[in-house]
This record gives sequence, C-alpha cells and structure tokens, in this order.
Amino acid sequence: MQRAQRKLEHIKYALELGDGPAATHLADLRFIHNCLPEINPADIDLSVEILGKRLRLPFFIDAITGGTDAVTEINRKLAQAAARAGVGMAVGSQYGAVREGRGVASYAVVREENPDGLILGNISALATPQEAQAAVEMLQADALELHLNAAQELWMPEGDKDYAGLLANMLAVKEQLTVPVIVKETGCGIAREQYELLLAQGFDCFDCAGAGGTNFPAIEARRSGAKLSEDFACWGLPTCWTLLDGQIVGADKLLLASGGIRSGGDAARALALGADAVGVTGSVLRLVVEQGVEAAAAYLEALGEELRRYLLLLGCRKPQELRRAPLVISGPTRDYIDCRGYNLQALCRSRRTQE
Repeated sequence: MQRAQRKLEHIKYALELGDGPAATHLADLRFIHNCLPEINPADIDLSVEILGKRLRLPFFIDAITGGTDAVTEINRKLAQAAARAGVGMAVGSQYGAVREGRGVASYAVVREENPDGLILGNISALATPQEAQAAVEMLQADALELHLNAAQELWMPEGDKDYAGLLANMLAVKEQLTVPVIVKETGCGIAREQYELLLAQGFDCFDCAGAGGTNFPAIEARRSGAKLSEDFACWGLPTCWTLLDGQIVGADKLLLASGGIRSGGDAARALALGADAVGVTGSVLRLVVEQGVEAAAAYLEALGEELRRYLLLLGCRKPQELRRAPLVISGPTRDYIDCRGYNLQALCRSRRTQE
C-alpha cells in the first residue's frame, strides 16, 4: 500500500480508536495540598525554555502526521494552533519524504506558519545521516526526533522488522547532524535500561512517549485486519512508569513527556516527575480536524489555566518547582517502584533535581 494512504489511515484510526486500552497510571499520583501557598497567581510563570526556544506554555504538539498533500492543511492548522498558544510542535515521520521526495509541502508548511516557534523534525532511527539532515533542512528544524517504533512496525504489514545495528546507526546520525537529536519512542515508553545505554553513548534528549495514549500497534492491527491480543494491546511502559525510569536523566539534559496526557492534572503530574515539557497530541488533532484552529488553541490555553491552578495550590511559581511538590504514590505504580528497587519516600519528596 502506498505510504500516502497509510498516513491517512493513521489519522483515521487514531481518531476512531482513541486512547488505550493501556492506562498512563498518572492517576496513581496524588499531590499534597499546600494550605499556605504564599503566592500570587500573577507571579506564576508557565513558560519554559526548550532547546533555546521559549515556550509560553510548557506543551508541545507531538509527532502526528505528514507525507502526503492530503494532510498539508491538517499540519497547517496544527502549526497555527501551536503558534497562537505559544507551544512547540513536532511533525510526523519524514522518512518517506526524504526518500521519495513526496509530500514535502505537508512538512514545510509547519515552519511557514510558525517561523519563530520550536519545530521538531522526525525520522526513523533507521535513516542515514544524510536522510536525517535532509529532514532537518526540510523545515529548518530546531532538533530532530529519531523515533523508535518496534511495536508499531511489528504489526504494520509493510513495516521494517530488522533492528540489528540500530544503535550504531543512531550514533552516526547524532555525530553528523547539525541540530540536537531527540530519542523518541512512539507509545511504548523508554525503560531505565535503555536510558542508561543511550546516556552512556552520549544521547542527552529524550521523548519518553509512554503507553496510555494513541496506540500505534492497535492502529496497525486495525489497518491490516489482524487480531491484537489483550497483552499486546496494552504493551509498553505507561507514561508514569517511563518517567519514573527517566529519573536517571540528569536535570541538565532534556526529558519530554508524551502519551495520553489529556488534562492540566496529567500535565502537572508529568512535570512533577521531571518532564521539561509535555506533549498533548490526540486531543489537539481531534479538535483541529473536527472544529478548527480556534478550538485547538483554546484547548491549549484552557490546559494552561488548569495547570496554573495546580501550581497555585502547591505553592509553585514555575513548572520546574513541581518536582519538589510532595506526592502520595499508590496502586500499580507503587508496585512498579517496589519491583524496580526505587526509593519510594525519596520519590514522594523530590524528583529529577540536581541533588
């Protein structure tokens, strides 16, 4: 099947299937109310600096689509919403565009609509350094996401199944690229073991993209008519757990969170677990497609206002301070902390700081 048709089917089934069935497990975290916050709402600053660009809100629209002229207008609207709300944006995989030269306009439009914003390119970790650089130049990207999607490819009829030598290829891309490389999962999360391996190899930017949001194995199974077992439908590390494993990523490095973040509370919890910014994707895509740019931008603004309330009730003036907000951790996430040998009490007090 042609790549362009596959891109259209990804959008169709992403909207049709929605999130899950895996849970993000962010609901296993509960904040401790601060009855004496000693803070003026006007003093709260939600802006963050990511890769040298200042975001007015600590959000980004994560990789969704591109690669066919039919989705150019969708990416145009997403970029317009990102520009109006002051958030970042990553495009979908550019692999086909750099290889076949098709659908380039569907990516370039993002930079056209948001000339000064944070724009992230996206390409398979199987790409050559030359293909990766072409993806960057296509939209003057501030950084490039190298995506890891073994679970998706496994269920994709036309997917790549051979991942031997992948790390060496990623290193070659990193060494030759002119912008930072972000190692990105696509809905199954990054475990501590892989964080450690990648950090040891010099990678310092990550998008954990945990389970609980858009489910690409489920999308591919629906496309092909295959049956996806319950185990594989829930495959991967929930967003909460991959962020817990991500505590190993130093505070001087970049850790982006995505995967089923749909509310200000989800965003607050992801930021409390050490995320520098959070991806909000599925909901924005649906709003852009069904209601337009204004509705998507308004949603992002409302998300920011809800996050602001969390900061106020916790006595925090900026998102990074949520890392010291006390937490109660229960449910399956407490079991995960136990199994992984993490210090529960320490995590409840402070996370991903310079300490």
